[in-house]
Amino acid sequence: MAEVRLGGCVGCAGSIRPGFIYPYEEQPDGSWKSVEKRCPEGCTAQSRQEAIARQQRARVAQEQESPAPAAPTPAEPAAVEPMRHAASPNPAPAYRGRPSPADNRHAAPRRDPATRTTPATAGTPRRWPAVALDVTDEGWALDIDQVPPPAGMKLTDWFGWLGTGLPLRVERIHAAGRAGDGIVCLTSAALKKLGLPAALPATDKALAQLHKKLSTAAASVGMELSDEIGPTIHVFRRKGSAGGPKTSVRILFTPWLGQGTDKQKATNQLALEMAANDHGQPDAPVLARRIRAFVADLGIAPGSTHATTSMLLLDAVRPREEAVQDDKTGEWSRQLRDGALPSGDTAVPPAAGARHPLTRELTKKDEAVCQEEDFKYWARPLTDGEAALPYAVVIDACASYLSVTETLPLPAGPLQYTSNPAWDPKTAGLWWCDFTAVEVDALLPHPATFHGAHPTGPGWYATPTVTYMVNTYGYDPKIAAAYLSSHTVPLLKEWTGRLRTAYKRAYADLGLTDGQDAQDFLDAYAVHKDTAGDPQRADAALLASFYKSVYKGGIGKWTASARTSIPDDEVWLEKTVSKWSYRPEIRFTIIAAARIAAHRRMRKTYQLTGRAPFAVNVDASFYATAEPTPLELFVLGDNGKPVPGTLRPGIAPGSCKHESSIPMKAVITLLDNHEHPARIAHDYDTAGQPVDAGEQQEESTQ
Repeated sequence: MAEVRLGGCVGCAGSIRPGFIYPYEEQPDGSWKSVEKRCPEGCTAQSRQEAIARQQRARVAQEQESPAPAAPTPAEPAAVEPMRHAASPNPAPAYRGRPSPADNRHAAPRRDPATRTTPATAGTPRRWPAVALDVTDEGWALDIDQVPPPAGMKLTDWFGWLGTGLPLRVERIHAAGRAGDGIVCLTSAALKKLGLPAALPATDKALAQLHKKLSTAAASVGMELSDEIGPTIHVFRRKGSAGGPKTSVRILFTPWLGQGTDKQKATNQLALEMAANDHGQPDAPVLARRIRAFVADLGIAPGSTHATTSMLLLDAVRPREEAVQDDKTGEWSRQLRDGALPSGDTAVPPAAGARHPLTRELTKKDEAVCQEEDFKYWARPLTDGEAALPYAVVIDACASYLSVTETLPLPAGPLQYTSNPAWDPKTAGLWWCDFTAVEVDALLPHPATFHGAHPTGPGWYATPTVTYMVNTYGYDPKIAAAYLSSHTVPLLKEWTGRLRTAYKRAYADLGLTDGQDAQDFLDAYAVHKDTAGDPQRADAALLASFYKSVYKGGIGKWTASARTSIPDDEVWLEKTVSKWSYRPEIRFTIIAAARIAAHRRMRKTYQLTGRAPFAVNVDASFYATAEPTPLELFVLGDNGKPVPGTLRPGIAPGSCKHESSIPMKAVITLLDNHEHPARIAHDYDTAGQPVDAGEQQEESTQ
């Protein structure tokens, strides 16, 4: 028998009236069809309220008399049983499967074996993260067939539709996590049909009138909406409220994106970028399609910024809290899970971040602080052989942070001061070391300093740096002091797995895959930004850029100190430093590991070929070459594949791509003037030819 959603006219006994809650039947193909029966009588506000109360009483009585159903109907999703801390948890509601191949990655998120997720079944998903609502001459149109359209064209019909328990939700990806609201993206035509303005009102009076209009329509079906009207609002019904089941939906008024207050513009900036079609205009179907792909890749919906999205992802795959039931009272509460990152200011003086008072105090005393950073503007004089070559090739490491974070031991617990610690490469923290007497490779940047020059005294170094200096250059780890973590774990394992998979999937749609022949990869990379007229490539290019920004923003978030957003230091300490996401020592450890990984690749290539970079800036390395190509830098084994640990072409994290080729004469001129060649890295294409100003600007933003 077809399953029927809760519904019925809230003004008459069982009949249906346009504008309120309608029942739906699930069809054999998985779609939902409205079962509409016209109400022969008009309904008043009073009769609606009386009917709502009557239905509520009948539902409660039925629940008391009848045993609980074996499985919930889609209109009333089962409440997830919160986990006990010490007992075996009940399984979470299973994913409802994956989409058909014809649908472009709109399914529930991919499962990560490192997280405690629930099994999936075959078929299309029962819940979708986002849908676009449009209107045509035939009526409402949605870009997902399995989501039923509203049964009427009025604003009250629309709110009634939102309150029926639509198959819209962002599924949780960890047993201790939480699901997210489904998203409805409205087109300009839909706004017009609902009687809403084409642009977000600019005056307080007009906004108040709009809020009243929406609130009144929502209240007619027992729903509420967020206090502030903007490009994004939340529409919800509380548990036990008249009109239907508890529900919550996020609404994106796509034509309003980029409008409103400065705060609204900032919080909706990612949505605005994702909604841009080929003409740069906000487009609801484009936005919904990309949100579905984003959720399928990462398992979460985009946040307000790339950095906050990164932290949302970390909390989704590795929740800090879990639901725990009190054995005596039976009450549920959320508590920190074992090993969770603690909130509060946990900073220590050497690694508190440049803006923190502890750092300022040490700086005033001229005492050392941790300076683990990417290589920045290091360069050395060219050798005679390098100066005689015609080109300087710029190669850039792909997703360098993602190449180290999966298994990297990170300081999850607060750092604790320790005198004369025993050296342990498995313990994350900061170590007081003196590398001034250690001999390193003359043609390479010093691995322990961000400026690449030899250190002039002792300093605080993260565990990856010390490990490399011990294992590679024979440093004797007799260490006088350290700040060591009370709890060391590969904190970003699951986070890295999802981002790596998403990043590689997006680039695969652009023709860039693992294991490509070097020349094939370079050829594909040279044209991968050409997406004109191809929606799939356009989506992939945007999402690839987003995923890169998410992991980069997440690394920076550990020591967020933007003065533009919080200019007052006291407010910054209260709102930023007190959160669990402010942990500069975590960022220092990641940066150190990425810098060391880059140095290891440069060193092994140098040992096998005698070729060393003459300049480095962050992920970009500059090599002198005979041709405007990096092919001569790659070391191939007997099997024709790049030798592990050397520079290798590819899109995988840690591999290299060809950014540009610069005539050596231009490089020599800069070096003679004590300027870094990174200044002109984007002034030339990969063939060594100058690019125009417009292309340079576009390249610099990639």
